[in-house]
Amino acid sequence: MSIITNKIDALPPLPSTITELEDFRTSPNKDPEILLKIIEKDPLTISTLLKVANSAMFAFRSKVETPSRAISLLGVNFTISVALGSSMQNILKTDLRAYGVDIEQFMRYSNLIAALINIWTSSISKELKEELTIPAFLQDIGKLIIAEIAASYGKTDAFYKLIKTGDIPVEVVEKKMVGLSSSEITANIFKHWKLSENLINAIEFVDDIQKVHPTFLQKAQILKVAKTACTITDPLSEKNIAKAFELAQEFGLDITKLEVAIDKLQERLLDENES
Repeated sequence: MSIITNKIDALPPLPSTITELEDFRTSPNKDPEILLKIIEKDPLTISTLLKVANSAMFAFRSKVETPSRAISLLGVNFTISVALGSSMQNILKTDLRAYGVDIEQFMRYSNLIAALINIWTSSISKELKEELTIPAFLQDIGKLIIAEIAASYGKTDAFYKLIKTGDIPVEVVEKKMVGLSSSEITANIFKHWKLSENLINAIEFVDDIQKVHPTFLQKAQILKVAKTACTITDPLSEKNIAKAFELAQEFGLDITKLEVAIDKLQERLLDENES
């Protein structure tokens, strides 16, 4: 694990945009105009935000052409998650071939998990939805570190060969490769950058649920189920949806609400493919 520690310790300081976003996120004043002024400093964030807002995953009726409109439709927390994710991926630039994706596909994978959780938790609790929006989008940032390590050891192809069939869970292969799952690495990255403890605690043991503090158990369970349904190598396949249902049942979560959320998300994606 020392190689992970070394890579995390070598990360540059957070850019001022992320620092401002984190300060905004943890402040009682969630004025969208203040958020807009922060993200307007970063053209990449604006571009990513508009791309996400115009994705079929969110099924807005008309094209979203301005960041202020995107914030209004996506909500403050979702906008923050996109901005944080975009900035972090820019810092942690890497080749993601170990997972069989490029950075655009990785962003789409993150969007997919966030969209599923957004739809699912809307039928459970507004508070839960707000609290899970950011960890849903950011929980697998650690994959960028793992892919870099795999490449540095010349194990990119071997890693992908192990995960592409879906016979071995991705997190098991990650732990075999580097000793930690991507969720654990993400939590360690956030500790290094001194981000919110609540954000860290919701993410850290998603792949090792028995270690989760009871306060964060339901959040971690929902994150795990959504991550399973949207597994990076074959998102929303019948096989992975079935695994997600099994997990949800094991956790005592509402299967019916999950099924409705998955159906709704699949309908949106189908409409996107047909348009």
